[in-house]
Amino acid sequence: MKFSLPRHDVVLLGIGHTNAHVLRMWRMAPLADCRLTCISDHALATYSGMLPGTLAGLYPPERMQIDLVRLCAAAGARLIRGRVTGLDREERQVLFDDRSPLPYDVLSIGIGSVPCREGLAASDATLLPIKPMQSFLDRLSARIEALRQTVVGRPLNLAVVGAGAGGVEICFCLPHFLRRNWPDMKFELRLIDRHTEILDGAPPRTVASARRELAARGVVLALGLDVRGAAEGRLVLANAVEFAIDLALWATSAAAPPLLAELGLPSDEQGFLLTRPTLQSIVEERIFVVGDSGTCLRRPTPKAGVYAVRQGPVLWRNIQRLLDGKPCVEYWPQRGFLSLLATGDRRAILSYKGVTFHAGWCWKLKNFIDSRFMDIYQDYGPMPATPNNAASKAAAMRCTGCGGKVGGSVLSRVLARLDIPSSPHVVLGLDHPDDAAILRPPQGRPIVATVDFFAAFLDDPYLVGRVAALNALSDVFALGATPLAALAMATVPMGSERQQEQLLYELLAGGLEEFRKAGATLVGGHTIEGENVTIGFTVLADSGDGPSKLKGNLRAGDKLVLTKPLGSGILLAAHNQARLRAPWFDSLLPVLLASNQRASAIAREFEVQAITDVTGFGLAGHLLEMLRASSVGCELAIDRLPIMPGVADLVAEGIESTLAPANRAVEAEIDDRRSTRCSHAAHYAIFDPQTSGGLLLGVAPQNADALVSRLREEDCPEAAIVGEMVAFREDQRRLRIV
Repeated sequence: MKFSLPRHDVVLLGIGHTNAHVLRMWRMAPLADCRLTCISDHALATYSGMLPGTLAGLYPPERMQIDLVRLCAAAGARLIRGRVTGLDREERQVLFDDRSPLPYDVLSIGIGSVPCREGLAASDATLLPIKPMQSFLDRLSARIEALRQTVVGRPLNLAVVGAGAGGVEICFCLPHFLRRNWPDMKFELRLIDRHTEILDGAPPRTVASARRELAARGVVLALGLDVRGAAEGRLVLANAVEFAIDLALWATSAAAPPLLAELGLPSDEQGFLLTRPTLQSIVEERIFVVGDSGTCLRRPTPKAGVYAVRQGPVLWRNIQRLLDGKPCVEYWPQRGFLSLLATGDRRAILSYKGVTFHAGWCWKLKNFIDSRFMDIYQDYGPMPATPNNAASKAAAMRCTGCGGKVGGSVLSRVLARLDIPSSPHVVLGLDHPDDAAILRPPQGRPIVATVDFFAAFLDDPYLVGRVAALNALSDVFALGATPLAALAMATVPMGSERQQEQLLYELLAGGLEEFRKAGATLVGGHTIEGENVTIGFTVLADSGDGPSKLKGNLRAGDKLVLTKPLGSGILLAAHNQARLRAPWFDSLLPVLLASNQRASAIAREFEVQAITDVTGFGLAGHLLEMLRASSVGCELAIDRLPIMPGVADLVAEGIESTLAPANRAVEAEIDDRRSTRCSHAAHYAIFDPQTSGGLLLGVAPQNADALVSRLREEDCPEAAIVGEMVAFREDQRRLRIV
């Protein structure tokens, strides 16, 4: 069965409670002939209901987090990390500040809310907003640590601004967090709000119970105070009164995120987008607005997560009905809801229809509800096979990117069988191990030529196009040449002209961005239809006036420098199986998108003897090419190799690229007598195919430390000396791991 492009694009902007339900249902039963795209500023989504329990130490931080990288991979949805700047409603496109527009047939906006800053004139590090919640605990810990260095001889003055449910729960649980992490630290805690009572609108018995718990924790109530500024260790109130505060946690009522004002859709007085009862925008039926982001004209509700959760099934049903040309159904909000406030001591305050309890069983109920909710979204097992996705699932088990190359031994045998004629115009060709050719046209300057392409390794054509361009340019940079032009090679699946056009546009726009940065341009190419998306480029470059630094110039005593960490093949293989965690994904992307251009230029300032880039054949394969061409050996300090976060964990789980076994064919030339090699992540990493890998440099020993320092100061923070060249004897193996 041939893979074809879907007809419809369903886009989720923000992954709050409501949109998350759509992602969950998509994983269980993806809509036929549709593609789901999730747009998020963060790779993690945080469930606010578990933040108080996490503060109190009742949950580990990861328990309140949804890993969007893994969840989208498991659901067969694509995740796009980017900052949205607006909508083009006429063309039905989402606009970004740093990438090409994204089309939609159905768009659901659910970016939540932010703490209200109305009237807040000034703020600095004295004020710490609880949102974005994904980073709240890290930001809070960093601020407390900084204050401990500057505040001496007195307790820390802390405050929570906002006495709604969120602010009250933080006051309940923050003391547990502080005493657990800094048991010797003294502090004072205030709860500040412009209203004259906490939990505005809550039943009196609930308020009374919460007041007792706050008093038991020594929390001072400062009510009826309107905060207008927080700067330089002071809070400024509306009546111009100031008082000293070291840190104010901002947990005020919900306000509209600034992005909503940029979308060009009608909004209420608070800036939230107006919707029909069907959750559709009042002016555009193809746009849904859900959760806190929307306000229904006929049935407005408070900004609370319980309403967003109930909207999920309605949104999922209406997306399907809209695509089927059927009328959408209405969402009817519940008249009341169960409120559970965690007090941080394995108890909770329950409030429902005027009844209030504060007991351990209330916490058990809250824990059951929250845990059941999170269990649904923390299941990252692969989606079930269906006729709609079976072919793509089978293909996904094969690695793509540079991990999809044919093994080096196969390539060598093929080239050995070919009768390739010599040419007077070839300065550097197949008789050298370098990855680019140098041609000298009659009566012309030498031209460097190289080609590189691969199957898409992420379902993000723009990002894949950028990495493909960098991967192709890397061979040129390794020779010290100046790129001039590129020709594209692309394969796009069958589909409508609109879908093919958009896919090809994103691929080429991404590549063109990197070529512009490198001083080159796109001059042509070729495109065909096929089962899988592939993209690559032929790059032409000026070789310059100086001698090229080839692979074969190493000398005994030279130091070996690596400019980028290893492990991209293992990480991308894990992504194919929905096992690449969000923090690892966040570490991987900057490595893939780091150009080798600057590193190559720096290397030439330090008498580098030889250069190659580390790509599909892995560090071991490319290093051995250099050693054979130079007739030297190498002692590789494997413990010095920089390894990307997550590689060791994934190696322990048995994950590796499908090209790695072929790359290990060179083990016959490697001497590794360490007893721990089979469990050493770096041992696997040296055979790991690298997509957009770093440079491998042979440099004179007196220049090695200065080169690494310079690289780290600029574009290569993990550059390291990883080995040394030694004399080679025929009775020894060429590469020795030490």
